[in-house]
Amino acid sequence: MSLGGGKNITSAVQALTFSRRATIIGGLQAGIGVLLAGRMAYISVAENERYQLLSESNRVNLTLVPPRRGWLIDRNGKPVANNKTDFRVDIIPDRMRDKEQTVATLAELLALDAEAIARINKELEQATSFQPVQVATGLDWESFAAVSVRLPDLPGVSPRQGFSRFYPTGAAVGHLAGYVGIASAEDYAENPDPILVTPGYKIGKDGLEKLFEDRLQGKPGAKRVEVTARGKIVRELDTRPDIPGKALQLTLDIELQEYAARRLGPESGAVVVMDCETGDLLTMTSMPSFDPNSFSDGIGQTEYGMLRADDHVPLRDKALKGLFPPGSTIKPMVSLAFLEAGIKPDETVICNGGLRVGNRRFGCWNRRGHGRVDMAKGIYQSCDVYFYHFAQKIGMNPIALMANRLGLGQQFPLPVVSQFYGTVPDPQWKLKKYNQEWQAYDTVNSSIGQGYTLSTPLQLAVMSARIATGKKLMPQLLLDGKRSKVETLNIDPEHIAYVQEAMNQVVNGAGTAGRARLPIKDVEMAGKTGTAQVVNLDFGRGGKDVAWKYRDHGLFVCFAPYDNPRYAAAVVIQHGGGSGAAYPVARDVMTFLYDREKAMNILTDLEKAWGGNIEQRMDKKLTAYRAQVALEKAIAAGQRQPTVGEDGTDTARAEPEQ
Repeated sequence: MSLGGGKNITSAVQALTFSRRATIIGGLQAGIGVLLAGRMAYISVAENERYQLLSESNRVNLTLVPPRRGWLIDRNGKPVANNKTDFRVDIIPDRMRDKEQTVATLAELLALDAEAIARINKELEQATSFQPVQVATGLDWESFAAVSVRLPDLPGVSPRQGFSRFYPTGAAVGHLAGYVGIASAEDYAENPDPILVTPGYKIGKDGLEKLFEDRLQGKPGAKRVEVTARGKIVRELDTRPDIPGKALQLTLDIELQEYAARRLGPESGAVVVMDCETGDLLTMTSMPSFDPNSFSDGIGQTEYGMLRADDHVPLRDKALKGLFPPGSTIKPMVSLAFLEAGIKPDETVICNGGLRVGNRRFGCWNRRGHGRVDMAKGIYQSCDVYFYHFAQKIGMNPIALMANRLGLGQQFPLPVVSQFYGTVPDPQWKLKKYNQEWQAYDTVNSSIGQGYTLSTPLQLAVMSARIATGKKLMPQLLLDGKRSKVETLNIDPEHIAYVQEAMNQVVNGAGTAGRARLPIKDVEMAGKTGTAQVVNLDFGRGGKDVAWKYRDHGLFVCFAPYDNPRYAAAVVIQHGGGSGAAYPVARDVMTFLYDREKAMNILTDLEKAWGGNIEQRMDKKLTAYRAQVALEKAIAAGQRQPTVGEDGTDTARAEPEQ
């Protein structure tokens, strides 16, 4: 064979060249084969255990089982917060493939409204990869099953059967119990426990639920199940049960708590009742409130917006953090300061409707005057002039010291997230806060619970209990059997007895609260009315003929039975128009402690006039608020104005374009 270059290649040369190439390729193939065989041997022998574990993890799914939270129970063992069986659906963001399609499918299967869909999308955007997003809770079996059978097409969706938190009395315990919710990214960063990212697991977010999280949360269980490659459960292998949290028993009487909340009706205010023997808080109610079930289930934007927009401030606990001028309710306390300073109870002053102090005249609530007034009459007729006159004689310091002894201006060792101190003013306080000297008019204002003086309903209840007993009772919220010895106030028993009798006359004699008498045979209630100004009297009398926010606050403190005090209470009605709004509530709440049937009959008639119970009124209010929001959005968008039916549905139809 000859090539163009004139060089001949023989058959032998060709055969030799082919043999070399075949040898090289064969060597490479053999080398690769040896490497593959070695790798296979290494995997099957040296890493056998590792791959066996990986295979097992693909076959077996290990999940944590959220523990059941410990109950909150009242003094009689009745539930304040318990658990109910729950069907729920959550989404794990990092397991999703198509967010829009998944949400759309769930919306169709579960009949989610636009607000729920918007919430889910917002939470998916904000959630970290591990943080579960709640889709729906409290589902019926049909809805739960509809999602379960579609799981192969819904990666990241987690339907579960478990337990959810339930508050039987709803809004009546909102502020005190708090609520639970899904752990946030901040919660996980602070405590990177895998249980926090388990779908369905919730932690305490407010109130007692938050403060006693370690006690209530329990310990999670675990479940091993065999699954297919697509995640379908084949069979359950074994389960380790969860350990429920420990119950927390409170001093509350939950039936009294619910009654007090309902009895406040549409008013904004608080009711606090204490046991005069132990200091136990039997109720600490603040209304309006929020339903902790809504927060625990994932409150909607519209409902939360309604709560925030409400001028009655339902998100604030008025029993602990509502600061009000105590008004005339502190006159028994001021009288004790007078007695201890040497003022004789039979010393008198003439009330002609007011008293001039410096160049200003301070009026009495009774513009016609009370005539000659001694200490007892000053209390049961609530004569301002009497207190103006004698407060100037002893000065503010003795009054402030007595106020502190009786619980005003104090913070108590209670298991609550926060509480306010209030203000008991004195010359040193004013100098420090305002860099101003104390004046005679400051003493005059403070002597009748106005001016700088501020207190919480809880403090007023403590004051009432201490006057009722002469002891330094401390409010208690946990029924744990730990009680320190109650100290005496070191106040002359005769002084205490004198003031108690005058308070008895407020209700059962010629006093200002005759309509507060208890409809209970042989049980007399002693008390003291109070009306606290919100605006200057030149604006108006502060009654119900002016706008709500300008009305006077109504207050009442009391204890019963008068001759052997067992219960003490304080009622504050924010902008109630005067004490006449407060003492009927106190009367009915005290009646409930002695005759529940009689008290409930009174409440039933009242709720008919108010438009239903708490839940019914809140539902109506939410429906109206939704309609208002829809109307505002429609107007803002230049669209049709919706017509809203009684059930909150839009009954309007789009008008054809002209």
